[in-house]
Amino acid sequence: MVFYFKARPETGDYTIFMGLDKYENEELIKFGFPEDIWFHVDKMSSAHVYLRLNKGQTFDDIPEGVLEDCAQLVKANSIQGNKVNNVDVVYTPWQNLKKTASMDVGQVSFHNPKMVRTVRVEKRINEIVNRLNRTKVERKPDLKAEREAVNAAERAERKQQLREKKRREDMDRLEKERQAEMRSYKNLMVADKMTSNKDIASANKSLQEMEEDFM
Repeated sequence: MVFYFKARPETGDYTIFMGLDKYENEELIKFGFPEDIWFHVDKMSSAHVYLRLNKGQTFDDIPEGVLEDCAQLVKANSIQGNKVNNVDVVYTPWQNLKKTASMDVGQVSFHNPKMVRTVRVEKRINEIVNRLNRTKVERKPDLKAEREAVNAAERAERKQQLREKKRREDMDRLEKERQAEMRSYKNLMVADKMTSNKDIASANKSLQEMEEDFM
């Protein structure tokens, strides 16, 4: 089971989601999207909360209000973190999550610690948490199938880009060949290099004229 939430609408169309338990968290870790940002309460047990950005965005593009929504949701879904103030929430791109065979179910580390950021949550804001909970939808998605569909779409897009690149290269090559042919033709048509029929006629004596000269 995965729970889906809608961030505050004035910031844009952003979806926040989290797994029911550590087993769903494991699936989310395995089949995440490049646009996913992972959130967790630092040094405490909490839900794994994800924000799905729009394609092409990075975690530098997270609106401040959306960041606050994610941080509040993580805090509210941490047994220990929900009870105390001044909680740190860490977040990082999904691709920076590191999973090894020795780790417990749902446990992760990071490939690059420098890609991990921290936001301080001073206290729980019930207004935000309640608003998010009113948008909550429960689903049982096939995360593997969703990831495979995205991979297939990305492969098709790359193929289309390669076809378009080859088409442009072919057009550029043909245009260069045409320009080269035109330059070659113009060189042949330069006036001082051309000989008219009249010039040819004046430069060559007729057979009769040659016989008269001989006589």
